[in-house]
Amino acid sequence: MAGVESEQVLDGLRRQARKLVADLAGPVRRVRLRSGESVLEVEWHDPAAPAPRAGAEPVGARIEEPARQAAPVDRPAVRAPVVGTFYRAPEPGAMPFVAVGDVVRPGQVVGIVEAMKLMNEVTAGQAGRVVEVLVDDGKPVEYDQPLIALEPVTGQDG
Repeated sequence: MAGVESEQVLDGLRRQARKLVADLAGPVRRVRLRSGESVLEVEWHDPAAPAPRAGAEPVGARIEEPARQAAPVDRPAVRAPVVGTFYRAPEPGAMPFVAVGDVVRPGQVVGIVEAMKLMNEVTAGQAGRVVEVLVDDGKPVEYDQPLIALEPVTGQDG
């Protein structure tokens, strides 16, 4: 019975953490919850701080530096809704949601970001043709990090 109660507590914490992150202003870098002794820790990105250097490790976490971090400024991109691990397909071995050359529509699922054992759908905010996948499958991503670069499409494009 203790295992079931423990899972219920974890599920409740996950729901609360997801709601908390959605309600907080600004990009959240890390949320840490603990049931015993009730600890809640939220860390925001400092926009004035320099980006972490490759090989640098914050206390209590290991963050891999993505090889490609940003889409060119002149084209739109689908961005990470939360901090987590980016997956291009719904499950291992499955076809990716989208590939370079595909035309996506607003609201279409283009990937998943796993955060705290929750699978968060990544959806396109606008129509466009996928011109580049900026993050490799299974790599860590930060909040609002560009994941997929798009090229706007006109009515006759797709």
